[in-house]
Amino acid sequence: MAPSAEDLGKELEATAQDVLGKLKSGQVFQSGWDTAAFVVFITFIGTVLFLLLLVIIHCCCCCDSPRSQKWNPKGVDNLALEP
Repeated sequence: MAPSAEDLGKELEATAQDVLGKLKSGQVFQSGWDTAAFVVFITFIGTVLFLLLLVIIHCCCCCDSPRSQKWNPKGVDNLALEP
């Protein structure tokens, strides 16, 4: 069965009190592993946001150029692959 709204409210209040207690005590993380996991998570989020910023910059700067330019292959044809 689904918990009642009162039970959810009590659980949410207990969680909020726990978080506030940890913030007041200055010990947000329980161990070094928690700190390391948080650093890895923040690094991942930062990398994703940086890549998203690069995509937005690329679209804003490069998408205005005409796409009708033909692709000009460079190099030498490999005639050994011809039948």
